[in-house]
Amino acid sequence: MRRIVGNNLGSDVLTEKRVQVAQAAREEIQEILTGFDMGVHIQTVELQDVTPPEPVKPAFNEVNEAEQERERVINEAEKQRNQVIPRAQGEAQQMIEEAEAYRATRVNGALGEVERFKSIYEEYRNAPEVTRRRMYLEMIDQVLPALGKIYVVEEGGTQPIPLLNLGERPLPLRVLQQAEEVQ
Repeated sequence: MRRIVGNNLGSDVLTEKRVQVAQAAREEIQEILTGFDMGVHIQTVELQDVTPPEPVKPAFNEVNEAEQERERVINEAEKQRNQVIPRAQGEAQQMIEEAEAYRATRVNGALGEVERFKSIYEEYRNAPEVTRRRMYLEMIDQVLPALGKIYVVEEGGTQPIPLLNLGERPLPLRVLQQAEEVQ
């Protein structure tokens, strides 16, 4: 029994390999008894109270604590892996879908611009002067609001006269009349 226990880890004999140790001990004891023709048949060997010897108990306890700590750290790592990997996979899938949506938007936008250009070109071929004038007015309509206020400064004047107060309350009639007189 001592040889079999000595060939295994103490923690295994005390925990998970108790059945295997008992089985190996039964088989070896039976071989020895059969070799001596004793006529005894061993049915079972049962390890009832397996405890480490007193001098090695502190070391054995430290080993058990270290194994428990190792299992705890492994479990925490598994938990973190199970949280991080699916999240990263979801974020990657979201990025792919956003990229696909951006690509589709850009392609569809470009196709729409091509069709718009073709229709403008067709109109331009039919009536070049009217189309040119319309395009000019559309561009002015986009650019002017971005300019902000427009001021006219008289020579020798001290303050500018605002002509367009876009986005503000309407100008009083007196200011409008003064602006018309300056023009």
